Amino acid sequence: MIQPNSQWFQLFQHYKLLYPLEKVIEFVQNRRTVTTVFPSENLVFNAFNSTDFNQVKVVIIGQDPYHGMGQAHGLCFSVPDGISLPPSLKNIYQELELEYGVKMPESGNLQYWANQGVFLLNTLLTVEQGSPLSHAQIGWESFTKICIQLLSKHRNNVVFLLWGSHAQKLSQYIDNQKHLVLKTVHPSPLSAYRGFMGCNHFKMANDYLIKHNLLPIDWNFQASN
Repeated sequence: MIQPNSQWFQLFQHYKLLYPLEKVIEFVQNRRTVTTVFPSENLVFNAFNSTDFNQVKVVIIGQDPYHGMGQAHGLCFSVPDGISLPPSLKNIYQELELEYGVKMPESGNLQYWANQGVFLLNTLLTVEQGSPLSHAQIGWESFTKICIQLLSKHRNNVVFLLWGSHAQKLSQYIDNQKHLVLKTVHPSPLSAYRGFMGCNHFKMANDYLIKHNLLPIDWNFQASN
């Protein structure tokens, strides 16, 4: 669950979101008794517990967790250390190479970004093994939409990176007078060549943060190893 001493938890309490969230969690727990659900129970809210509300500088939105064994750990596009890089993450790294000239990391663990204020949010927080989008329409979409609305309303100068049509649907809930909204196609190999490669989003995000007197993100997390 979300840490009870966090700002996220306090906001959800204030806006009476905890009860409907508990109903979603109850559904997921019931599914765990009959099938394999990713990520593990302690990592479902990893994005929230890694990047508290007032720490968020950049938001990256994914669709749902990876549905293969050992891949999902509660941060969109990220995989734990030792897991092969998924194709979309490879393209994200290739774009970083284009922008910053950094060598592609061997690890796909994006926890270093999350610790700096990159909120790595999937629209759906759980999935069943081998069955993408299996937990659509159980309540996650409403919950994550509200998270975006809360960030838009109560924070200033956040960068939202909306990659692909699924993420871009959430742009209607973001005040682009207060925040920077950057859109392009999804980094999937099926679409990355149509605008993701060369989008320059990582530099644009940092330029915006610097302009508003915020520390930029160190995207090259090899320096952390």
